[in-house]
Amino acid sequence: MSKLWGGRFTKKTDQLVEEYTASITFDKELAEEDIQGSLAHVAMLGKQGILPADDVDTIKEGLLRVLQRIKRGDIEFSVTDEDIHMNIEKTLIDDIGPVGGKLHTGRSRNDQVATDMHLYLRKRVVEFIELLRKLQESLVGQAKANLDTIVPGYTHLQRAQPILFAHHLMAYVSMFGRDIERLQDSYKRVNTLPLGAGALAGTTFPIDRHFVAKQLNFDRVYENSLDAVSDRDFILEFLSHASIIMMHLSRLSEELILWSSTEFRFVELDDAFCTGSSIMPQKKNPDVPELVRGKTGRVYGNLVGLLTVLKSLPLAYNKDMQEDKEGMFDTVRTMQGALQLFAPMIATMKVNKERMRQAVNQDFSNATDIADFLVGKGLPFRQAHEVIGKTVLYCIQQDKYLLDLTIDEFKEFSPLFDENIYEVLQPEQVVNARNVYGGTATTQVSDAIARAEQSLNEVSAWVSEYSERCK
Repeated sequence: MSKLWGGRFTKKTDQLVEEYTASITFDKELAEEDIQGSLAHVAMLGKQGILPADDVDTIKEGLLRVLQRIKRGDIEFSVTDEDIHMNIEKTLIDDIGPVGGKLHTGRSRNDQVATDMHLYLRKRVVEFIELLRKLQESLVGQAKANLDTIVPGYTHLQRAQPILFAHHLMAYVSMFGRDIERLQDSYKRVNTLPLGAGALAGTTFPIDRHFVAKQLNFDRVYENSLDAVSDRDFILEFLSHASIIMMHLSRLSEELILWSSTEFRFVELDDAFCTGSSIMPQKKNPDVPELVRGKTGRVYGNLVGLLTVLKSLPLAYNKDMQEDKEGMFDTVRTMQGALQLFAPMIATMKVNKERMRQAVNQDFSNATDIADFLVGKGLPFRQAHEVIGKTVLYCIQQDKYLLDLTIDEFKEFSPLFDENIYEVLQPEQVVNARNVYGGTATTQVSDAIARAEQSLNEVSAWVSEYSERCK
């Protein structure tokens, strides 16, 4: 059979050209969305009297049969038919005869493929919000279990001040919360209908784009036909958000890798999420966070790749835009795998509270509180800073920690010291002294957990509502 568009051509397409230009090897992933859009389109053609009711019914029934065959894996897609749209249309015509060729009335593959990708991506946005919510839930669960666990807080990867381990975990809950907000905000741009824009200028048929939008649960339609077929901002926005999500996952991965090392021994990842060595039997390798950290680069690459494809394209559609799909699909698969593994990995992680407490007791991360103690006695902060710097240097030289010093030793550096300094230096006191909104004090972290749990409920309700809209 000749190409569905072959009337103008006098030669067959070169086989290498067919293979090079075909997209069916990857855009077959859009099969269900393609049929979903076609069902709404043909319903509109019938409503508008563009096609007779009998033809509409025949096409609908044929499309549903094609969909079932695709779901069963009974259809072998062909490179000769180029893409998912032409493969489905040819299969439909083979099934119901020439009437199947009427389906394409009033549309182009340009607005068709854009519609498919909007349908595909809005489902993924909702799914990723749910996966992020589950990860937050795991982090909140660990935070609640570790409200009494104190760990060194770091700057420059040097011990800085003691904090609650729960406070550290809740920082990631906040990060992933912003990721959810970005995805939720992007939904309204993803949920915009391009169908009806035709190849670039609209169509001469009296179509009803808003009817199609309602059938497909789109909130709005593109106002400009050129923009409709050439816009890939919604994919760029998704890839950008995905890059930020992967960056957050990569940062958490780095910490899990460090924390589970022999040098830290702060946490132990469950055996189900680690692998061993083929030569060193004692090894337990954190392969999941390592791979997430590594795969972050490919997600970045997909974003930069599409930005580069689009940067010099004139309006409207160009074949270059076929390059928008593989990176999008790859990012979806990469991020799905990472998020599906991360939530249970965090939930099953064992926390070594004793080791964390030992680390806090063997550092100088409570030094700032001594300076604050002296400031409270009337000493200017800069002078207090110098006093404590000298005190810490003395401890290092004497192989001691601050709590090891006698009151006489303290007074050698300032007469303002008194016995209360020992209470000030206790890790629990250091932590709970930071009782400000967003601080590491137990009451503040408990409040943060309560707010997070409320947010989790709200996100769950959002996912339930928008999952229905995507059906």
